Amino acid sequence: MSQIVWIARHANRLDFVNPDWFLTAERRYDPPLSDDGFVQAIQLAQRLKTEKISHIFASPFLRTVQTANAVAEALDLSIKLETGLSEWLNPEWMTEEPERLSVPALKELFPRIDHSYTPRIAAKYPETHEQVRARSGQTARCLATEFFPEHILLVAHGASVLGAAMGLVGEVAKTEVKASLCSLVKVVLQGPEWLLELKGDTAHLNQLEEVIRFA
Repeated sequence: MSQIVWIARHANRLDFVNPDWFLTAERRYDPPLSDDGFVQAIQLAQRLKTEKISHIFASPFLRTVQTANAVAEALDLSIKLETGLSEWLNPEWMTEEPERLSVPALKELFPRIDHSYTPRIAAKYPETHEQVRARSGQTARCLATEFFPEHILLVAHGASVLGAAMGLVGEVAKTEVKASLCSLVKVVLQGPEWLLELKGDTAHLNQLEEVIRFA
């Protein structure tokens, strides 16, 4: 059976719906999902429910963990927190290194988080566009080819979805993948090559973005 790597972007985030949330937020660079984002996450979970996914990896930001948790509930799987899938730590978006919930706090909120998993790749603030692509691409290759040869799901962010896809299929992903909110990329290993089968599919969603935002 060919190996499949699914790559999903997190669902809609609260500060996209309510920009004023940012002004008073305790962790302003780590927003949760919006109400419609939770609906999107459930729709993503239903889309993937019949796929034979063995492992779920998520960026440790709250919105990606919430999205991954919906899928983990549907598939009855654990969640492995992987910093290599983190948001682009762009100093133009973030005036300082983003504060996130601690891993123990996340584990308390989301019991499906795998306590035994150790992240493979680090993300360091600040980073350039080239660095986030390299980091997330290395993460996808590392997870899929070195440690987890089964079907896996990576839940990431706009830039790291694109970088992860590029890490497997190369430069073709840069122009073909459209990483809109809660979209799905499907990469399949056929012989020695990774092939791009889905390029940001949103058929499972009731509501779509009109303009793709990467912040």
